[in-house]
Amino acid sequence: MDAVRLVESMRHALKGARGEQELLAEAWEAQALAEAVVGRLLPDEMRPTGPPGPGRAAPRRAAMLTGVREPATALRDLRDLLSELGVVLVSAACSVEDESLYWQCIEALDAAADSRDHVCALLRDAAAGGDRQRSGT
Repeated sequence: MDAVRLVESMRHALKGARGEQELLAEAWEAQALAEAVVGRLLPDEMRPTGPPGPGRAAPRRAAMLTGVREPATALRDLRDLLSELGVVLVSAACSVEDESLYWQCIEALDAAADSRDHVCALLRDAAAGGDRQRSGT
C-alpha cells in the first residue's frame, strides 16, 4: 500500500483509539510507519535498522508499505500525523493516574518526536534540493 494511503489509515485508527493502551499501540504504529517511509526515501547505507521498541510487536501498517509514490505529500502528511500524535500523547500522559502508563506515554511521545524530526529533515532536504535545481546550482 502506498505511504499516503497508509498515513490516512493511521490517522483514522488514531482517532478511533479507545483508552490509553489502544492509543499507545497506535502511537507505536505511527512511529514505525514514519521510520519505514523515511527508510524508503534514504539511500541504503543511511536506512534505520533494528526491531520495534522494547517489548513491542512488529508493526502491521509499516509492513504493508509497498511504495512512496508522492514523497513530499507523504512526508508532509507524516509530519502532521506525528504532530497530532504528540498532542494526543501529552494529553493522555497528563490524564493517566498509573505511573507506568504515564512513562509509556512519554516514551511513545519521545519516539514520535524523533520520527517527526527525521521527517522534517527530509522535507527540508527535499526543499533545499528543489531550490538548488531551480537556481541552477
